[in-house]
Amino acid sequence: MLNLTHLNSFVMLEQTGSFTAAAERLGIGQSTMTQHIQRLEKALGRQLVFRDTHHVRLTGEGEALLGHARSMLDLDGKVTSLFSESRLRGRLRLGVSEDVVANRLTAILEDFIRLHPFVDLELTVALSAVLYQMQEAGDLDLVLAKRHAGETQGQLLYREPLVWLARDPDLVMSRGDALPLIAFPAPSITRRAAQEALDRAKIAWRIVCTCGSLSGLTAAARAGMGVLVQPRSMVPSGLKEIPADRLPQLEDVEFMLIPRRGADAALTEALSSLIVARILPHGAD
Repeated sequence: MLNLTHLNSFVMLEQTGSFTAAAERLGIGQSTMTQHIQRLEKALGRQLVFRDTHHVRLTGEGEALLGHARSMLDLDGKVTSLFSESRLRGRLRLGVSEDVVANRLTAILEDFIRLHPFVDLELTVALSAVLYQMQEAGDLDLVLAKRHAGETQGQLLYREPLVWLARDPDLVMSRGDALPLIAFPAPSITRRAAQEALDRAKIAWRIVCTCGSLSGLTAAARAGMGVLVQPRSMVPSGLKEIPADRLPQLEDVEFMLIPRRGADAALTEALSSLIVARILPHGAD
């Protein structure tokens, strides 16, 4: 019989791509994490992951196991909740900023649904400023979004730098006209940070693409339309960071959680604790 703890470690390893990051998020030592994977491989008689000094990826056998592992963990969570006297019930309205959705939300939602199957989770995706407004109006119970560095609202999760991105940095920087910007519509933290940095450096700029969806902005940047600003850990594939000496330094951005006053404390705490455990940027071995 397969060990569910070992399966949980296997799924977390796939989510993070790193033994170190997976161990940190599960609250165990890296050696314990390695033992879980080794014992799972021994139980199945198959190699499940390829390992090198920088990254971990699944073998064909590992890919085949992944869906079954998730299903087994999901069933275990439902059975545990069904017979638990303290199981949570109710509705929780979560608001998440667009860039977080594109990078880390899937794993968080998978875990929450598995652990709390009787909670109806409603998801709203929008710009951070819009989420704050909705929460003030009583429409959201918990918000996971960005704030400018130094602001104090909410529970700080982590801080990281914003970076300039382009498909071909040399080409976009060789243009003699105003710097073409690809940005979320106002109000947007990344848009404001880019504009203020360029204004301070007296660099002319123009907006060439505005879209409320990060996938739309990414498509425009990959097409070579211009420059996009994103947190460093959330750089979309196909884009390169523009060297620091080519454009002015951008401010750091902070990610935080804000529970609504008066919301169900047990529900917001259950999801908040999971987000805190899972949301940190991916590490590397």
